[in-house]
Amino acid sequence: MSDQNQSLGRYAVFAAVLAAAGLPIYIHAPKVYVDEYGVNLAALGAVLFALRLLDVIQDPLLGKLAVLVRRYQAAAVACALAIMGAAMIGLFAIAPPVDPLVWFALMLTLVFSTFSFLTINFYARGVQKAETLGSGFGHLRLARWRETGALLGVCIASVLPSVFLALAWPEFVVYAMVFALACLIAGVAMHAEWRGGTSAPSTGFGVILRDSISRRLLLIALVNAAPVAVSSTLFLFFVESRLLAPGWEGPLLLLFFVSAAAAAPLWGVMAERVGAKAALMVAMMLAIVAFSFAMLLGAGDTVWFAIICVGSGAAVGADLTLLPAIFAKRMERVAPNATEGFALWSFVSKFTLAFAAIALLPALEASGFQSGQDNSASALRMLTLLYAGVPCLLKLVAIALLSATPIAKN
Repeated sequence: MSDQNQSLGRYAVFAAVLAAAGLPIYIHAPKVYVDEYGVNLAALGAVLFALRLLDVIQDPLLGKLAVLVRRYQAAAVACALAIMGAAMIGLFAIAPPVDPLVWFALMLTLVFSTFSFLTINFYARGVQKAETLGSGFGHLRLARWRETGALLGVCIASVLPSVFLALAWPEFVVYAMVFALACLIAGVAMHAEWRGGTSAPSTGFGVILRDSISRRLLLIALVNAAPVAVSSTLFLFFVESRLLAPGWEGPLLLLFFVSAAAAAPLWGVMAERVGAKAALMVAMMLAIVAFSFAMLLGAGDTVWFAIICVGSGAAVGADLTLLPAIFAKRMERVAPNATEGFALWSFVSKFTLAFAAIALLPALEASGFQSGQDNSASALRMLTLLYAGVPCLLKLVAIALLSATPIAKN
């Protein structure tokens, strides 16, 4: 492996660990606290929603914090990694020393906050890294390695608890320990990239928001992330109630992420040939096709839905790879420090998750839909419309915005 590829490999490892942090929190942690500690599910839901809002609001503040400590970036990142690993152990491997709901909230706050701080620093550092890669496609090359690593991290995180359970190990206790070890490995792997901090001057949020193309890219990120937020929020309901395929949620979700990971490098290669904007528009149209076919599915159509997961997963691989690379390229010109830029990027990306929860779940409930119960035809139509129809409309808006945004081919 060349020195340059070895350096990019460090970014892939770090991205994998960051991505692995999020999956068990939303999928596994609530069930663990209900089953092991008898916490009320509604109370857990309220805590998760409140923490998600906090996570959205704090990103600009964490961006400012990242600027303040930018000369000591290596030490700040090491501290954040240590806290995140310890919080994951506290969440899954330590019996709550206080009320379980309070402990749940405290540990998640630490995980969310350190995850956000690390992500902002990581993507901002990537802007400077891309400058050293040359050839005019540095941001695409870095994004290809970084996002493929992130998607592989999600895939590994999704299967590890099942592997540990099959070995008759306490699956989430062992997962937390392995995750903490992975944080240490990622910190060591990336140490050389953080060394010396950065003296790039802070531009503040104003410079970025006054730039018309930066504003447009942030808006595209908001609209384009919304379909994934919508489908993620309703995925389990769709598989269980529309397809009548309970038990297939895990394999289908894994298939989705594996497809995204496999496609991400291919989108990067395509972008180098035809331009990131053209490649991204192709991916958006693929997503529309996939979601359109999902609107036709009914009970028993699990195989067809698996094919749709492959197509939609491949499209997400482009979203995660190309759009951040385009934004990073703009930050290189507008705000070389990039810290505040990616704080805003993180803010708009997470806002879609909160918006999806607020807007979709009440609408679904108002239609009479009940999870795990027999539902009326009208309730199932509403579920299908929200899961597949709304993402199609949002993708059309994203395509219109992207087509009107001037973006250089390289």
